Amino acid sequence: MKSRVLHISSEVSIPDNEIRFEAIRAQGAGGQNVNKVSTAIHLRFDVQASSLPDEVKEKILALSDKRISKDDIIVIKAQKFRSQEKNREDALNRLKALILKSMVKQKKRRSTRPSGSAKKKRLDKKTRHGKLKQLRQKVTKDD
Repeated sequence: MKSRVLHISSEVSIPDNEIRFEAIRAQGAGGQNVNKVSTAIHLRFDVQASSLPDEVKEKILALSDKRISKDDIIVIKAQKFRSQEKNREDALNRLKALILKSMVKQKKRRSTRPSGSAKKKRLDKKTRHGKLKQLRQKVTKDD
């Protein structure tokens, strides 16, 4: 069997031998087939032992994702399809999406100030609202 590679981006790829698959029985409806056939897939990927660049590893482990265990292993359960091969592809696509999500660089936020017209508009609105509330007060008779 020839070794395959999961291509994440032009610089990052994962050899097939670093990803472990385990066939398990799927949950939920499916009739008798669900009790006999192991179509669901557990994908396990050890981030620390992988050949990913250290920078990418750090970014993945910095994500707050429930699929990343305390032992730095990504566990993905795929059971959407009735076919084991389709579930394997689904798990690989979800792993790829998780890694790509971690590689996206966040833009640095630039602090801004409200414009003069925005300040004036806000103060005018406050004044109008205050006048409206004042009109709702009980009228007292001064004699």
